Amino acid sequence: MKHRLCDINAAAVTKLPKDTDDRSGIGAHYVDAYLKPMNTKLEDGTPVKCKRRGLKIMLSVGTKKGEGLMRRLEISRDPIVMLEAALQEAARGAGVQLTAQDGAILLDC
Repeated sequence: MKHRLCDINAAAVTKLPKDTDDRSGIGAHYVDAYLKPMNTKLEDGTPVKCKRRGLKIMLSVGTKKGEGLMRRLEISRDPIVMLEAALQEAARGAGVQLTAQDGAILLDC
């Protein structure tokens, strides 16, 4: 069943390394701004948490948990592409699917 998790934070794009003094190599400011709205509860009360710890993206949906890595050398140097790949990896680990469409992030559990 698909749930609308949150709106995509359009202001996160202003935090890309080319626009800030972010020297992390992965766009840490962008990643944190993008992930912040994903920390919410679904309509049925299931908590959803997504956070970054270093290069690791951790996603939990209720009791399901998954992790993904920001892989700059293997995936891309672009923080947007890196984050998308890490989120998909974390979602697979948690047994859910994340999709971004129409300015929103959808969660299929």
